[in-house]
Amino acid sequence: MRILASLIFFTRLPWWRLGNVPKEAFEHVTDYWPLIGWLTGGVMAGAYVGAIGLGFSPVMAALVAIGARLLLTGALHEDGLADFCDGFGGGTSRARTLLIMKDSHIGTYGVLGLILYFALLWTSIQTLGLCPSADVPFIGAGVGALILYADVSGKSAASLITGQLPYARTAEGAKNGVVYVGRSLRDWFLQCLRCTLALALPLTLCSFCGLANVVWLLPVPFVMEVLLMLWMRRRLGGYTGDCCGALFLFCELSVYLSFPLLFH
Repeated sequence: MRILASLIFFTRLPWWRLGNVPKEAFEHVTDYWPLIGWLTGGVMAGAYVGAIGLGFSPVMAALVAIGARLLLTGALHEDGLADFCDGFGGGTSRARTLLIMKDSHIGTYGVLGLILYFALLWTSIQTLGLCPSADVPFIGAGVGALILYADVSGKSAASLITGQLPYARTAEGAKNGVVYVGRSLRDWFLQCLRCTLALALPLTLCSFCGLANVVWLLPVPFVMEVLLMLWMRRRLGGYTGDCCGALFLFCELSVYLSFPLLFH
């Protein structure tokens, strides 16, 4: 039921038709976030490879890939990023930051944050397809494998936040009415196992496409997660759902921005 809850929460596909999911299951959705990356990253990668196969340029294929994931997730994480930028950009205190982040209206910081994020993401993905040194067997599939890797690794890193910080709101104050549970030592072991399992697939695909050196980027999203976690602890003393969405996007983007270190 927890996996089904994660599918319902993180995508807009009608998974709810498969059965009734108790509210308690949604408290553990971040546990299976890395595995959901197989679906969201897979759709994004498949859209890119399909667009290249139809004759689209890497520039257009990157837009198609981004749009496909937005449709699948309902821009869930991007909404969190906008609220995060508004709150952390305009908030001068913990209470003020939380109040701004809960406001459904988007502000200047949120708009600028989304513009900068999408500009970097789009440019990074299209550059992978245009880079001469990325001329490996199955180049379209190779870029698709990198896209899948970035999504899964970003979600794996972001999923750790619920075991590092307390939730900054009460259940009544949460937007979705759910507070993600913390982790015991056993839960930490299981989460590390889930992350390892989730990352095994994209790493295998990258290796098959001649991109095995991407394994050197494994620490990147986790370092980004630690830095942002420390910032959240300082500003809020915890995290919110918006923080989780922004955290994933920042961790994923850090992977894309690090690719030139390997494919220069």
